[in-house]
Amino acid sequence: MSIEIVNMVGLTNLAITWTFSLIYWCGHCMKLAPEYEKAASILSSHDPPVLLAKVDANDEKNRELANEFEVQGFPTIKILRNGGKVVQEYKGPRETNGIVDYLKKQSGPATTEIKSVDDASVIIGENKVVIVGIFPKFSGEEFENFTALAETLRSEYDFGHTLDAKHLPRGESSVTGPVIRLFKPFDELFIDFKDFHVEALEKFVEESSVPIVTIFNNDPSNHPFVIKFFNNPHVKAMMFINFTADTADSLKLKYHETAEQYRKEGISFLVGDVEASQGAFQYFGLKVDQVPLIIVQHNDGSKFLKTNLEPDHIATWLKAYKDGNVEPFKKSEPIPEVNNEPVKVVVADNFQDVVFNSGKNVLLEFYAPWCGHCKKLAPILEEVAVSYQSNPDVVIAKLDATVNDIPSEPFDVRGYPTLYFRSASGKISQYDGNRTKEDIIDFIEKNRDKPDQQEQVKDEL
Repeated sequence: MSIEIVNMVGLTNLAITWTFSLIYWCGHCMKLAPEYEKAASILSSHDPPVLLAKVDANDEKNRELANEFEVQGFPTIKILRNGGKVVQEYKGPRETNGIVDYLKKQSGPATTEIKSVDDASVIIGENKVVIVGIFPKFSGEEFENFTALAETLRSEYDFGHTLDAKHLPRGESSVTGPVIRLFKPFDELFIDFKDFHVEALEKFVEESSVPIVTIFNNDPSNHPFVIKFFNNPHVKAMMFINFTADTADSLKLKYHETAEQYRKEGISFLVGDVEASQGAFQYFGLKVDQVPLIIVQHNDGSKFLKTNLEPDHIATWLKAYKDGNVEPFKKSEPIPEVNNEPVKVVVADNFQDVVFNSGKNVLLEFYAPWCGHCKKLAPILEEVAVSYQSNPDVVIAKLDATVNDIPSEPFDVRGYPTLYFRSASGKISQYDGNRTKEDIIDFIEKNRDKPDQQEQVKDEL
């Protein structure tokens, strides 16, 4: 069986006919297509069969369907269960064997009965979080809520259920339940929970499945926990150190102690090995000679930094941060000592002075050095700037957004180049016209404040 190609009607019929199916939404997804095709062929003979289908998201007739399933990018893969009544995100691998193994597991029961020590050893691995329900009988509200939890979270965790806690590798063996036992490869290794309300169960799993301190290094087994760390809504505290340094153990110990103190206050903690953290250093604008360091990031993008850290600094610095006594950190290039080119260079540290406080009309380009469109625009902006050199009220400027922080308000920079104009009186507008000298100048002339207008604004103030 090959991949089923479906539209709105076809998907409705498919959902009615098949208990379990996978829908692949594709525009131009050449890399995944052959892997998906091979997986479809293999899974067609699975018992029960698993149908793999695809929707051409470029077809105008499928737009309504894409909106209904909240498809925002390609490829998007959705799992349909129970005649389409349940729709879940596919969170598995993108190659043939991985797709097959993941879907075989997903098409079976959400939770597996543990009847022996051997069963438990198969389900409860050393490097993953596993949730096991211990029950006196497999019926009743507690068991139903547990299986509902397993169905909801099956793509993220393995679930098991048992009548005998003696089969389990850790925890009190005489307990008869009902109780949830969460096994994990970190911290206290297992934790029991007895509140079987669905919301309480979900919160318990969410909070207990993340380490007190997440480890970020080159070990693949840690990567799922790193992803959960960055996806959670809390403030994020990150300590970066050299894991082979003499002070590494003492830094980790003090950091862990501090994390235990603050973990209930909406802060998540991570410790990263500098050898695996090049991407983070580039993103935050950090340097290796600043290690050991702690950086705290808020959801609004604001950051707080402590460099050249000693073990005894950790608790006192975090307390000062919590008390509001630490100034925010900005990623910035140095302010240019000479800035006499037609297009002025703006960095984070002089952003306020040049853009907001200069009293001038400023056209600002947010760019990336590797961006081809930015390179094309550069000589055009140069020509625009030259044409305004005799006019001190207009400034043409550029900011490298890869190495400088940008104020989140009012600038919405999602790609490069992005152009904004701030008039002398403070009106801000984004330029989305043609990238020609004439069009850009026309935009500036329509939006700039002339000198007499600036004087009028000053008088009104």
